[in-house]
Amino acid sequence: MLTVPVAVLVDIVAALLLAASCSAAAAATLAGRVVAVHDGDTLTLLVERTQVRLRLAGIDAPERGQPYANAARRALAARVAGRGVIVDVRGRDGYGRTLGVVQVDGENVNRAQVRDGWAWVFRRFEHDAALLALEDEARRERRGLWRDAHPEAPWAFRARQQRNAPASGK
Repeated sequence: MLTVPVAVLVDIVAALLLAASCSAAAAATLAGRVVAVHDGDTLTLLVERTQVRLRLAGIDAPERGQPYANAARRALAARVAGRGVIVDVRGRDGYGRTLGVVQVDGENVNRAQVRDGWAWVFRRFEHDAALLALEDEARRERRGLWRDAHPEAPWAFRARQQRNAPASGK
């Protein structure tokens, strides 16, 4: 007979419940405390006793190695680090991260990052006119990364990095 410690079973059940809630319809929500901010659009949320890697849906912040990457991360951290948040779950990305719209004290954090010039609207996945208008306003007002004369979108930066990466396996 196999014996499993109760703490392990509790963690497994919590993870299964979390996975079930994340795969449910777009109406799924998570509530938790932000325990880490990785960059301007990615954080870790503690839900019950389970850590959830969360990507802010619809936006794309500068990558490490790009101008304003650290500033975007600091701006997100100032908004959410150590705080309780509510997340409107939108699905999962190709890396298995939960995608969501984050609210803290009634503020939409995804929109705030764009409004303050710390992220682009990720046009490949997002077509919200209000979010696009916030980006246009940030650009006109030269907020955040829009101070740069020629800011490079993160998706273009990643594509360029991939093109310039040495071939592996030889």
